[in-house]
Parts: sequence; structure tokens; C-alpha cells
Amino acid sequence: MNVDIDRLHFLREALDARLEKRNTLEVLDRSGLGPRDLPEDATSFCAHKEALFVRYACDALNDITFAASVGLGVTSSSTLTAYISKYSRDLEQVIENTSHFHDMIDPAIAFSLRVSGNFAAFEARWKDASFARYHRRTEFLMFAAVARLRNLTQTDFHPIEIRFQHEVGDHTHAFQQLAGFPVVFGSESLEIVLSPSSLNLPVPTYDPSLRAHLLEYGERVLAERRVPKQLTRAKVEGLITRSLPGKILSADDVAAKLGMSARTFARRLQSEGTSYRDITEDLRCDLAQTFITNGMNLSEIAYSLGYADQSAFSTAFKRWTGQPPSAFKTRVERPLTLGSRGSSA
Repeated sequence: MNVDIDRLHFLREALDARLEKRNTLEVLDRSGLGPRDLPEDATSFCAHKEALFVRYACDALNDITFAASVGLGVTSSSTLTAYISKYSRDLEQVIENTSHFHDMIDPAIAFSLRVSGNFAAFEARWKDASFARYHRRTEFLMFAAVARLRNLTQTDFHPIEIRFQHEVGDHTHAFQQLAGFPVVFGSESLEIVLSPSSLNLPVPTYDPSLRAHLLEYGERVLAERRVPKQLTRAKVEGLITRSLPGKILSADDVAAKLGMSARTFARRLQSEGTSYRDITEDLRCDLAQTFITNGMNLSEIAYSLGYADQSAFSTAFKRWTGQPPSAFKTRVERPLTLGSRGSSA
């Protein structure tokens, strides 16, 4: 699953401004973005590697708000969807266009507009829920959406609030200071909440004839686009993530939700070089490290990841990373226990 490479260039420039070049190269390398992955003529690259780059950039800077701040600095885009938005009538039409054509920008996430009485919500949902684990990338995308809406309307409008499903502990205040408007974490939905009147904000570059031409072209591109096939692993991660906090689904439950027998399910995962246990261990390990970075306390993390108590979680964490959670410093990319079993998960 690929995304436009211009976003990576923008993120990298922002990181270069704060880190020495060799440290930026280390972040790229750790994200799996070496020279072979980024040829000069590349127009797109792996979305998961973008997510890792955002994560490791924040880690390198020890700044949990870095991705959000870069997102707020987004001013333009050269995608077809961006041009359709540029020539739209008002903010409502911009959001409707984004919702319809966003698959061409980022097939992992979908947007929609919901208007209800005294507020409107620009809602996001994961089409590939395996991306829900990447909290820093999620923050980048949502704050970038606010920045683009401001840029298109040429105003400094403020949403009523922006809502994230993940928690960031005591860091909430830092995000609110950065944004200048309420930022809510631990919400049921991932969305930007707007006043209904803001939907009427005009787009100064509105051009109905040019928009009509671009819409026609966009529909053709959308019709010809091949939908990326989602691996069974990604579907499994999505089901597990949606079951949290507090519960890890059994393999039989997941197989049933995917319409497979337990045997077919195990065989499908084996063909992808993994197993249900490896996926759950990897996901728990990854989320645990992110939750600690987010500032959640250990008892909350233990509950969120389905452990009976903090002691059981601490034992598992040390097995995964070689570090007790109370002294966590260095992120591991996958549980050490998976490597020792020779898993390719």
C-alpha cells in the first residue's frame, strides 16, 4: 500500500531543520527507507514505512508533538484531489471531494462528512486498521487536514475540537498549546469537529468549469484504480485493535469474524509467514511501547492490552524488549521472542 512521496519529502525537510543530517539518515535507515527504496524518480512509497519514519523522527527528537506540528505546517499538495479541492466552491464541497477521492491519496483511511444540528464532523475511519497503531502518523494526518482546510479557504479558522481514539496521558496539554483549540484523546471517534457555519467558508480559487473537468478526470482515474489487496495479517490486526482496550480476541473468534475455519485461518497466516500468536505478540509489543511513550501509566497499559494485572504485563514486556517497562528507553521493532523462534512476522 503506497502513498505520495511528497509527504515524506516534507516530513524529512522538517526533521532536517531540527536534526543533524546523519541523524536524519539514521531515522530513514531505521524506517527501511534506504537509497534503493527511494530512487530519484520515485513518486510513491510504502505507507507503513512512512508511518515508521514519523514514529522514529518523534523518538529521535524526543518530541511527541513533532508530527502534529509538521502537519499544521502543510500548505499545499500536488495531488489530483488537492486540485479538485482548490477549485471547489466552499469548505463543504472540499470535504465532500476529499471523502470521495481520498483513496487515491491514502488507501488506508477514509473520510466522510456528518452534519448534525449544532456541529459538523469530518470523520476518519481506518480501511486498513493495522495503521491504527501508528499514533504519530495519525496525528500528522489529522492536523495536516486542518492545515489544508485553512489553506484552501485562506482563513485561520479553528475547529470546535479534534478527536483522537488513542491516549497520550499528560501530553494532552502540549497538543492543545500547539493547536490553539481543544484536542481530545481517548475518544470513540477519529474526527475534526466543525461549526456548521464553517462549511460555508468560500474557497477564493473557486472555478466551476475547471472543477467539473477535474471531477470527470478524477472519476475515470478512480474507476481504473486497482484496490490494494489486504493481507490476512492486516485484517487480523484491525480486528484485534478494534477489540481493545481490555480484550484480545481468540484465534477462533477472529477466524469466525473473517468467515474462515480455524484450520483455513491458520494456513492462510502460515502462507504469509506468520501465526496468530506472533501477530498478537507483535501488536501488543508495539502498542505497549507506544503507550509508554504516550505517557500512559503501566496499570492502564496492562488493562488496555488484555493482561490480568500489571505484573503479567511487565513480565511480557521484559520478554519482548529485554527491558522492564519502568526503565524503557530503546524501542524494538518486533518482540525479541519472535526473533528467537525464527518467525518472519
